[in-house]
Amino acid sequence: MKKSIRILCLIFLPLLLLGREVIPLSKTRFEVVYDNGRSHTVDLRGREFIVVSVREPGSDGRFYAVDRDGVVWWSGPLTSGADDYKTPSGIYPVLYKKRYYMSKRYPEPSGINNMDYSIFFTHQGHALHKGSVDWMSHGCIHIDPRDIPTLFRWAKPGRTRIVVTRHSYMPFARSDLKRFGIR
Repeated sequence: MKKSIRILCLIFLPLLLLGREVIPLSKTRFEVVYDNGRSHTVDLRGREFIVVSVREPGSDGRFYAVDRDGVVWWSGPLTSGADDYKTPSGIYPVLYKKRYYMSKRYPEPSGINNMDYSIFFTHQGHALHKGSVDWMSHGCIHIDPRDIPTLFRWAKPGRTRIVVTRHSYMPFARSDLKRFGIR
């Protein structure tokens, strides 16, 4: 019974928290605004999550790994979906991970895997994965090759959340990043 409830939560939770906009209110609280104008606040205190502040005006173009104690312990640059392939805002569970992966929709002509260290967070195939932070994606989140192995090992399917926002998260992360010497 517990397993079927967990599976239902993994399937429907992304739909419940898929918003037009996700606004950081504090280090662990976010306002999710829906297309109909309604909104609600989500508090992730006591949970592990990764904030993805996509690379768009008003955003940071960075990821922030936040542990259960609310400490931002890792951060780095990223790129997200180009104009025609915007990464959807929302709060999602990590669905599954694949160490070696080739995009089915946008395969690499050379046959080399182009989505290694994939951390999938939507059923449409959006993932954080190894990629160049110098060019935009088809909707996924490119994480620098030096950072993605650490995130991949840390993120847990069904437990870690991915928060995709088009707003800056840096004001909430700055003191932790200074403490750890992360720029």
